[in-house]
Amino acid sequence: MNNLIWLIRASRWARNPPSRRMVILVFTIVALGLALLGLEYFGFWPEWATLDQGRRPRIPR
Repeated sequence: MNNLIWLIRASRWARNPPSRRMVILVFTIVALGLALLGLEYFGFWPEWATLDQGRRPRIPR
């Protein structure tokens, strides 16, 4: 059932694709996110912008 919903969404998108401006906006947001991830991975992210690694809250069962 879920595949049918995605197929209908894809057909709607093919009939009415997003504008060039929207595509550029989405790719810019993704690129900024990847840049931030790269900064953190390679150690260039400032220490003041990192959350403290405190205790995890216990979730009762």
